Amino acid sequence: MGKGDKKTVKGKRFKGSFGKCRPRKKKKLAAKKVAETEAAK
Repeated sequence: MGKGDKKTVKGKRFKGSFGKCRPRKKKKLAAKKVAETEAAK
């Protein structure tokens, strides 16, 4: 249970991989659309 363990969050952080323990962050689309409409004005 350390950096070498690919099944733990710490191990995934060390390896730079994603999965069940460390899901990828979803990009916020709502904030981007608001910025685009403000820029269009």
